Amino acid sequence: MARLHYARRKRLIGILIMHLELLNQFTLFLMNMYLILLVDRLRRTRRRVTWDYESRAMVRDVNFQRIVYTSDSACIKNTRMDRRCFHQLCELVKTVGMLLPTKHMGVEEQVAIFLHILSHDVKNRVIKRQFMRSGETISRQFNKVLQAILKCHSVLLKQPEPVLENSIDESWKWFKNCLGALGGTHIQLNVLQADKARYQTMKGEIATNVLGVCSQDLQFIYVLAGWEGSAANSKVLKDAISRRNGLKVPKGCYYLCDASYKNREGFLTPYRGQRYHPSEWRQGAPPTTPQEFFNMKHYFARNVIEKCFVLLKGRWEILRVKSSYSVKTKCRISTACCLLHNHIRREMVIDPLEHNLMEIGENGDALQGDTITQLEKLDAWTKWRDELAQEMFNKWRKIN
Repeated sequence: MARLHYARRKRLIGILIMHLELLNQFTLFLMNMYLILLVDRLRRTRRRVTWDYESRAMVRDVNFQRIVYTSDSACIKNTRMDRRCFHQLCELVKTVGMLLPTKHMGVEEQVAIFLHILSHDVKNRVIKRQFMRSGETISRQFNKVLQAILKCHSVLLKQPEPVLENSIDESWKWFKNCLGALGGTHIQLNVLQADKARYQTMKGEIATNVLGVCSQDLQFIYVLAGWEGSAANSKVLKDAISRRNGLKVPKGCYYLCDASYKNREGFLTPYRGQRYHPSEWRQGAPPTTPQEFFNMKHYFARNVIEKCFVLLKGRWEILRVKSSYSVKTKCRISTACCLLHNHIRREMVIDPLEHNLMEIGENGDALQGDTITQLEKLDAWTKWRDELAQEMFNKWRKIN
């Protein structure tokens, strides 16, 4: 009997939610019709009409509702997150980021404008038209939301978790005590003519070199933005671990890196001169040496950082193009995009963008104890890598 009542209540709640959704859609339809009729009336008068405050407020509300509340798909298209994830972000920036509403603009609208600019690299003059706000208001609120999201870094950054001995993950089970992977990427920006030589990359782009460190589940652990594009990856990493609040690598743990870094304690790189990328394995024979097998497994594990960067730039168009922001602001935007990426990874059940990752190759406590603060060349670390490669190769041969 109790089960029958529970099922009935559950069905009634489902019907109520469906009716509320229909009511919401109907309300949005009426508001859009009002906006269409209002614009049509102004066009038919063929004269300049001064909009009163109520009309402007109505148009603003309609545009905001259309961008966020029409449906989850519309919300994802405009803000890169669904409605539930959007509201959770708004609550977070209120409680942790201390973002407050203004007299004429709520926190939700501030966050929606900010996310819309990041998602589509929309210019200030376009946002002015869409939201019927002054350029000064949009610029001021953009910087307020940016500052609030950066304040949430302690909540949004992932705490590293080492790979356990009994891990069953095919990509990571070979690397006990590994915390994740790290790598660098370039974010294009505009700089003064005198600074272009420092920010020019090997490909001729004007960009900043961003160091990203991610976990096994594609969440950022640490981000360092601001170095010139001409800076070597190893130089950026050295700066990261020497900072007071920089990258912490506990003794006995390590991150996977590519060959642009040097094999040092805490940072495990592949063997040079051996097959590494999947294209070298497709037509070739299976690995025949411990070094080749190590490189193959190293690539498929370390590739998570490449996937993170692809997701990051695919999600936020502002990171794919040059913009008029200063170097300092563009670097802060890059960090904020990484934090928002983590929020989406945690809160969105289905991320449509993640399905595109098929084209790319094939809640723990904070770690404590002694950490690595210098990049020293240690023969013991190289010897340990050789022993690990041999152990991995022996296990693989037993299985096969």
